[in-house]
Amino acid sequence: MAELPDLFPGFETHLIDVPGATIFARSGGNGPPLLLLHGYPQTHVCWHKVAPELARHFTLVIPDLRGYGASRGTEDDNSSDVPHIAYSKRAMAADCVALMRVLGHDRFAVASHDRGARVGYRLALDHPDAVSRLAVLDIVSTLDAWADTSRTTAIGRFHWSFLARPAPFPETMIGRDPTYFLEYLFAQWTASHDLSSFDPAAMAHYRAAFASPEVIHASCEDYRAGATCDVAFDSADKTAGRQIGCPMLALWGVDRGQGAINTPLKAWEAWCPHIQGAGIESGHFLAEEQPAATLSHLLPFLLATERAT
Repeated sequence: MAELPDLFPGFETHLIDVPGATIFARSGGNGPPLLLLHGYPQTHVCWHKVAPELARHFTLVIPDLRGYGASRGTEDDNSSDVPHIAYSKRAMAADCVALMRVLGHDRFAVASHDRGARVGYRLALDHPDAVSRLAVLDIVSTLDAWADTSRTTAIGRFHWSFLARPAPFPETMIGRDPTYFLEYLFAQWTASHDLSSFDPAAMAHYRAAFASPEVIHASCEDYRAGATCDVAFDSADKTAGRQIGCPMLALWGVDRGQGAINTPLKAWEAWCPHIQGAGIESGHFLAEEQPAATLSHLLPFLLATERAT
């Protein structure tokens, strides 16, 4: 990735081994630790427009999730009793805790988008002592998202079932033209229905990462986990009455169109007694489509951590 544009000048680069994975991350800034988690089909680069302002207030840690970008995870989990557990959000949450501890952070805030936000809320459920505050961008829980699938939502979320198909079907189909698939999804999920919201340098990163067959496979495994063990873990927590104990912020794009999330704040109220939230005039990629509006909600919520300490 050295030949690609550096969108985080002055940030350090890390490649850290954790159980079952090697995690690539950037870090920089000053203040309390803040972990930023990206979604599909992106990398840590998705935070580049908001990172400079956030770094004025926080020490940022910005990884590629297991299997995405320059991070690598377990090739398979055939020996496990739980199919696809290696790419479960539980495994990715454990990666994050291990990564942050190596970097000297036992407790930290989390801001997270898309698949990364699924890791974020799993972090808060599985490691409540580690997460001080949690922001999730443009998702509801995996359990609620599957339950919300209907004739009107299935078209916009076709990738959920497509990517969860057994290997190598989706890998083969995507691999025929990964750039087309990547750009189609980006355009479909933005408010403008094109690529105008994305910095060309960021797009260079996304295209380069998604050209890798290993990344395509890992991202499919992510969605296979989402259709199996992730749902099972959510269901078990819901049945047991487990909730997210830290303060939580939910933000969502009101202009996404097909695949939009229905009543996200109401859905999250069942999971967190300390939830607040707002819709932003944006498509799915809030931090890149509307960085100023996203920061206007994120900063007051996250800075409350500083005032409380």
